[in-house]
Amino acid sequence: MKITKAEFITSAAGKEQFISPSKPIIAVCGRSNVGKSSFINMLAGNKKLARVSGQPGRTRLINYFDFGAFVLADLPGYGYARVSKTEKAKWAAMLESFFAAKDNIAHVFSLCDIRHEPSEGDKSMVGYLDYNLIPFTIIATKADKLSRAQISRAVTAIAAVYKCGRDNVIPVSAVTKQGLENVLAELDQVLASACAEEEEDDGQRL
Repeated sequence: MKITKAEFITSAAGKEQFISPSKPIIAVCGRSNVGKSSFINMLAGNKKLARVSGQPGRTRLINYFDFGAFVLADLPGYGYARVSKTEKAKWAAMLESFFAAKDNIAHVFSLCDIRHEPSEGDKSMVGYLDYNLIPFTIIATKADKLSRAQISRAVTAIAAVYKCGRDNVIPVSAVTKQGLENVLAELDQVLASACAEEEEDDGQRL
């Protein structure tokens, strides 16, 4: 896959503002400050598409981006301690509503920091996706901070925590573009599968 253009569509503060595009939706989730915006910008080849902030908890909406072959949904970060309980509950309700329409979601990229063991929030998020049969891939961000040997050990450790195969954990770096080709290859497979399912559904309706 080659992404040639990506642009912002809209933001949603609640389920009444969620969009239902004809294209597959790829969601990106992760705790606050894990590098979601940097990851999205790496995919787009545009450092200014998603706003990158050094202050955790800045993304409080679901932001939608048109990536040509698919729509990317940037979900609010979770796990930021300085956010009020009311705000956390609001974010949780929004995510719950978003994932309730799981038939509209082709895939989820769940981000975690490769330098640390997945947080309780990370594990809860992946557990939720697994329980609800929502396909996902683990993206281990900030791989440029580790050596090759350290990356290999970290991928093994993360896969063990999530009880998944090493192939389902992709180490990436928005700085060096490490892992970008693997993510694009994963997107190729996801979109091909989504297209096949749509054609099968169309055939059944005829």
